[in-house]
Amino acid sequence: MELAEELVQLHDAPREVAPFSQRYPGLTPAAGYVAAQRLHEHRVARGWQPVGRKIGFTNRTLWQRYGVHEPMWGRVYDRTLIHARDNEASVALDGLVQPRIEPEIAFKLKKAPGENLADCIEWMAHSVEIVQCHHPQWKVTIADCTADNGLHGRLIVGAPIPLRDNLARVEARLFKGDRLVDKGVGANVLGGPMLSLVHLVELLKKHPDAPLTTGEIITTGVLTDAHPVARGETWRTEVTGFPGLSITFK
Repeated sequence: MELAEELVQLHDAPREVAPFSQRYPGLTPAAGYVAAQRLHEHRVARGWQPVGRKIGFTNRTLWQRYGVHEPMWGRVYDRTLIHARDNEASVALDGLVQPRIEPEIAFKLKKAPGENLADCIEWMAHSVEIVQCHHPQWKVTIADCTADNGLHGRLIVGAPIPLRDNLARVEARLFKGDRLVDKGVGANVLGGPMLSLVHLVELLKKHPDAPLTTGEIITTGVLTDAHPVARGETWRTEVTGFPGLSITFK
């Protein structure tokens, strides 16, 4: 079975499988993106609408732990994007494998990225990505991640606010119920969320068939670590200068 065909079947019937990189010898990150493009085309043919991107593994403090030492990207769709209402959201975990929560910062583009990137941003917001992994115990290579749409599961976006400076100093605090689980800062993601966005723009120059376009929402990577979530749990965030989010999983 070709990897692209397996990806389609795996996302239609989610489950854990042995890492792609173990079963497709010589799998490269570039080949992973090619397979992911086939998954994307399959989804679009079935009515999915692409609405943004995620860039992952921008938090260099996590590289050693996961064994992945470079960022990668995936697509966000209308069926995976959730806009929080009054800073709250209810998120179904159906169809997600080993889901984990990631507090992040997102940007919305008002036009395709140009020379002055700040002028291309309509607003920013605190976001929470729910990532997933189809491989046991989250044991992955970068090629596994590029193939599997950047491990994207869901993206919850909070209230938009105007773009501002000093995002590297933003502190995020992640709570499970009332218990503080983790905290991190904006500088963790390649030096800051805007620098993470710059990296994505450069990375996509290698993918001319996937340019960033007007209206896309881009989430820039986890500020803390990623933590497992389960049905019935409520998690919340506090992020400097942003409205926090409360998310209940069902």
